[in-house]
Amino acid sequence: MPINYEQLMALKNLGQKYAYTDREVMLYAYGIGMGADPMDEKELAYVNEGTFTPRPLKVVPTFASVAAWGSNPGEMNLNRVMVVDGERDITFHKPLPSAARITADSTVLDVFDKGKDKGAVIRHQTVLKDENGEKLATLVASRFARGDGGFGGPSEGQPEPHQVPSRAPDQIVDITTRPDQALVYRLCGDRNPLHSDPEFAKKAGFPRPILHGMCTYGITCRGVLQTYADYDPSAFKQHAARFSSPVYPGETVTMELWKDGNVVSFEAKVKSRGVTVIKSGKTVLG
Repeated sequence: MPINYEQLMALKNLGQKYAYTDREVMLYAYGIGMGADPMDEKELAYVNEGTFTPRPLKVVPTFASVAAWGSNPGEMNLNRVMVVDGERDITFHKPLPSAARITADSTVLDVFDKGKDKGAVIRHQTVLKDENGEKLATLVASRFARGDGGFGGPSEGQPEPHQVPSRAPDQIVDITTRPDQALVYRLCGDRNPLHSDPEFAKKAGFPRPILHGMCTYGITCRGVLQTYADYDPSAFKQHAARFSSPVYPGETVTMELWKDGNVVSFEAKVKSRGVTVIKSGKTVLG
């Protein structure tokens, strides 16, 4: 069924109620690979609350992407097999607590028609608020619906991607993923079989299940945390990235980072296959 542009643009879903505990916070951190070294105290602060000397559990900033998993503006009636994440941009208004009751307000921002054989891009926004109605984070998500183009909507007007510097990277970090990482990360909410079912992955055009784009997004947050943020989640004001190619669980993600003032630009590659998996990455620290 083709996209109905007017109906899609009118979608909104306000006041969606969610709650999470430290269990979900730690599962997310573990799902993006933190705690691989059980003696690394900086990463243990995100995955272990049971310490001899009490300390607050830290929350990975991009946990915001799963804190209200399932929140959305409404049913979009897209070809699910052909839908992948396009971009994610989160603005952090205040640090996320390690447990909370929150609400989510979701609306559609834009719908772009790339053509019948090129798909559609849907941008939607979700604002997370605490129990007092104060904003915690604003998430802008871009979905690339590869099988839903040609509905006659606008094709121009997408925001320009962030440009990374042309100079050599200021830092390069390698972050390994586990062969079973997608099976762990899916427990954070995204049960799409593209990441767990070999048969489904093949029908979607992949030789085997791929890592969630949002897991790769979280991995890039790890990269900034360990290089320029001194593992301080409160330093993050914005984290944005564009997904350009999938990661297969077990591969090593190589991040290239550039720092200019309070802006960290980044890209991520899988060198073993010669592909760039994240483009136009931008973190604002403050």
